[in-house]
Parts: sequence; structure tokens; C-alpha cells
Amino acid sequence: MEEDAIITLTDQDGAETEFEFLDIIDYKRKKYIVLLPTEENADQVVILEVRNCDTDDEEYVGIENQEIIEAVFALFKQKFNEEFDFID
Repeated sequence: MEEDAIITLTDQDGAETEFEFLDIIDYKRKKYIVLLPTEENADQVVILEVRNCDTDDEEYVGIENQEIIEAVFALFKQKFNEEFDFID
């Protein structure tokens, strides 16, 4: 994916939200996408699991396991500690 790529995701209710693609993180043989909402004052990233579908498309799935979210975010912070100002 290109830098500054915008991804539009649709939730179960049909509402569309735009996100800026930040990175793909590999963690425990799975891939996770890190996105930043494009709305003003967005200060938290969204992390979703990337799953391959039968049609060669990718599906982005929410993660319920907080430990996985924290581990993936820690890897993201480590990779981009020079480019972003992270607030702990």
C-alpha cells in the first residue's frame, strides 16, 4: 500500500468511516493493520486483524483480546518511535 493511503471501511450498520493507513504489523503468524481515523482530533489508532477471504480479498476484523492489541501497538510504537509522538 502507498503511504498516506486512505481506506474506507463499512461497519455492520452500513456507516462508512475513512482511515489513513499507517502500517501492517506481523504478530504471531497473523497480520494486523494499523489505521488512523481521518476525522479531526483523532488521537487513537485502530488495530484490526487482516484475514484473507475466499475471493482473494482481505477482510478486516475487530480484535477482542486486549493483550493482542497491546502487543501489536507496542510493536508499532517501537517501529515508529521517531515519526510519531506517542502519549503513554
